[in-house]
Amino acid sequence: METSTATRIPTAAHEAPSAESAVKRSAVEGIKENSRQLRGTIALDLVNEADHFSEADKQLLKFHGTYQQEDRDARKTRRKDGVGKHHMFMVRCKIPGGRLTAKQYLAVDDIAGAHANGTLRFTSRQGIQFHGVLKSQLRETIADINACLLSTLGACGDVERNVMACPAPHHHDGVHAQLQETAKVLAAHLAPRTRAYHEIWLNGQPVGESASEADVEPLYGKVYLPRKFKTGLALPQDNCIDVYAQDLGLLAIVEDGTIVGYNVIVGGGMGMTHGNANTFPHLGRPICYVPAQAVVGAAEAVVKLFRDHGNRADRKRARIKYLVHDWGVEKFRRTLSDYIGGPLHEPRPLTVSDFDLHLGWHPQGDGKCFYGLSIENGRVKDEGSLRLRSGLRALVERFQAEIRLTPLQDILLCDLPADAKGEIDKTLAEYGIPRPDTLSNVQKHSMACPAVPTCGLAISESERALPNVVDQLEIELKRLGLEQERISVRMTGCPNGCVRPYQSDIGIVGRSGDKYTLFVGGHTVGHRLNFVLKDLVPLNDLVPTVLPVLENFKRDRRRDETFGDYCQRRGAEQLQALLPSKTPSTNGAQEGVLKARKDTNGDTHHATTPTSSQGQGAALAEPETRAIPLAVPEPKVTSIAPIAIPRSETIFAGPSASELRDYSFRHNSDGSVRETVVYFYDGDLRAAAAQRGAALRRKAVYSGRANPQRLHEAIKRHDTFYAGSAGHECRNRRIDYLNDGQVARTIVFYYEGDARAAVVPSGKALRRQVAYAGLLPT
Repeated sequence: METSTATRIPTAAHEAPSAESAVKRSAVEGIKENSRQLRGTIALDLVNEADHFSEADKQLLKFHGTYQQEDRDARKTRRKDGVGKHHMFMVRCKIPGGRLTAKQYLAVDDIAGAHANGTLRFTSRQGIQFHGVLKSQLRETIADINACLLSTLGACGDVERNVMACPAPHHHDGVHAQLQETAKVLAAHLAPRTRAYHEIWLNGQPVGESASEADVEPLYGKVYLPRKFKTGLALPQDNCIDVYAQDLGLLAIVEDGTIVGYNVIVGGGMGMTHGNANTFPHLGRPICYVPAQAVVGAAEAVVKLFRDHGNRADRKRARIKYLVHDWGVEKFRRTLSDYIGGPLHEPRPLTVSDFDLHLGWHPQGDGKCFYGLSIENGRVKDEGSLRLRSGLRALVERFQAEIRLTPLQDILLCDLPADAKGEIDKTLAEYGIPRPDTLSNVQKHSMACPAVPTCGLAISESERALPNVVDQLEIELKRLGLEQERISVRMTGCPNGCVRPYQSDIGIVGRSGDKYTLFVGGHTVGHRLNFVLKDLVPLNDLVPTVLPVLENFKRDRRRDETFGDYCQRRGAEQLQALLPSKTPSTNGAQEGVLKARKDTNGDTHHATTPTSSQGQGAALAEPETRAIPLAVPEPKVTSIAPIAIPRSETIFAGPSASELRDYSFRHNSDGSVRETVVYFYDGDLRAAAAQRGAALRRKAVYSGRANPQRLHEAIKRHDTFYAGSAGHECRNRRIDYLNDGQVARTIVFYYEGDARAAVVPSGKALRRQVAYAGLLPT
């Protein structure tokens, strides 16, 4: 019989490990074993005056759903001032299937304002994170989360993490409800049983030493799992949860409208370490088929196998994917059959074929509807004209909508009345929230991890950098006529791959400071890994580097070939040959230098794009030389017609014969954009959403070339408000803004007879305008 090279731990929870196994274990294993089922000295550390916990307790806190972090933006200043680290905490909710009630969502929104940095973060595993929580607020934060019947226990740590499932509330088939229910059951069955969580955070009664020793974990034992463990359930036609990236993926087998069983897929995982060839991303392998009624027992068996055979010496190789890789499928299958207690059925011949973003307006099949909103990088906050957090709260309060969080960091508002779409669109416009149909495909298919300033593992920017990368890609894809392509872009600040970048069409992984490893060749469906196109690419050069590949894809693609398919067909060597030794300058319409935002974990955009930078290509061949005669004839002078430079450009929206101005670019004499004008109609709606014959109500002017779909980032110069019927609108007042967004002055317009715009007859001349400092009440 084959023996494992990994360290095996005792299966009985009370059995002490041997001296030999203890020598091989990592330091974290000792911390877990001596923690008294995750208690450590957390309760004592909570009441001392320090703003952080001990190193041992910092490891144990993860099991309780929180990470000790520091404000990395403040690090340099604090060092200069001789001040230590500013410690803060990330707290994560564990939400199986991403499903919350309206009451629960409103409660976590309250927590974000009361205890965190005023933002919510929807995660790529259908959870919610709070950032910037101080130690003094930690107990109250976790207690408040539990008060709304959510939990943080097991959201982090070496246990089963949040169980994922397709979030769509499609009630017409019953299959999606089965997935959600199974996710809920699995999450409860695989949760830690320690009483430490309630004792520390929920004012439970502490137990004595002898009692705590008896407080054992029936599944996990004293040392829990070697590393984290992630589970997800998917449908073949909708792999929105990336089933092959899970430690345990369950691919549903549907017959006659019901789930009869699951293909058990084991060994997915994205994490790796730069420069360590023994670590790598890995897709899960189909191991067996189990009937639906046996799926909980099968999941428990896989967890136990990992518990007993996972690597406890090297945490970089402690994931179950390395067991599957090192053993091979056949050995893993034989070992799993021992844990299940019988022979295993071969997996069904089935794979994934598609996935759904679940965005926009959809019937649920029960007379109600759901609305999927794209949340860029999962960050929910109010900033400038984009009042996302307030807008979502207003919608949830108004409709008491059930919430489903998606694996792409988006949100579904569920159980809505069938006639609610108009009111929702109006509310979105009021709060500056873009509708999904107004966003580019590449933005909707993008994800980023938080990275700097909160994550201690980040070596590069991610959440604050990706929006600008997407802005550039939008320009280039539109120029190439590829804007309708589904091209997934995922960016992480380190190689741990939290948003699954190694499966995407374009993966961007933090390498060192402002340099990244650029991957291509994955697929939106998530059924294969991508490969390295180029390493150590500066942030400013990411789009210029991939641009030649996109251009060749446009020219050479086969029928129905996706970008990822094209990259796989051509292969790394051929694609790398397309790359210039020096990264070319970007399109002339792009101005400025790409930078990451330094505000609070922002998802905001700058209207900035990269300049060229020296690439990291292979050494150049010696250039060919030839003699050039010095006697150069006089150049022939010919007349050149002047180049026509547009003074302005206006974009319209709406049906034929009812088009309305949507936005305009006003140009300088050199052709650069001086300002962007955006038009709003009745109900403060943009042209595409306005009713036929709607009157102009507001004209907003922004500096330079602003993205009309992302106005929350642009610098607004002034708003002009109009009154009167369509075709007879008159200026009513204007508000001018400073660069920081504060109101500089209000200008009021008066017409013949000193009448205001709302009452002046059509055709009356403007006679007076009065400027007031600051904002004048309406």
